[in-house]
Amino acid sequence: MRHNKAINHLGRQSGHRKALLANMACSLIEHKRITTTVAKAKALRSYVEPLITKSKEDTTHNRRIVFSYLKDKNAVSELFRTIAPKIAERQGGYTRVLHVGFRQGDAAEMALIELVDFNEAALASATKAAKKTTRRSRAKKAEAQVEAPAAEAPATEAPAAE
Repeated sequence: MRHNKAINHLGRQSGHRKALLANMACSLIEHKRITTTVAKAKALRSYVEPLITKSKEDTTHNRRIVFSYLKDKNAVSELFRTIAPKIAERQGGYTRVLHVGFRQGDAAEMALIELVDFNEAALASATKAAKKTTRRSRAKKAEAQVEAPAAEAPATEAPAAE
């Protein structure tokens, strides 16, 4: 039975697993998106999201806690300087895991993990969707205004013919 086995060990001992997740978290913070296997992406999500939550409050204590996990000064400064201000109002869910297919060599299922607020394509499509809804509603109002005078015109002509 699988009771009380919440962590995916990823086929590694604890020291190797911690180093793997720390390196992947640093890469994710620096590059804003990385491609890896689905299992590693899901493990990374649960590893990096508490660190991003810590970065919302820029104190020396929080910086030291995050540095104890990441062990990379550049990644810590990037996290606190650029990422934290963009996600300040977000309550959680800082990362997104997208399945991208299977790896060529061993057919492992691959995934793209990215920071949600740094995906320019998704942010651009969200603004385009908002523009489309306003254009549709204006078009419907314009059609309704055109139809209303057309309906009144035959009614005024009918009494003149009698």
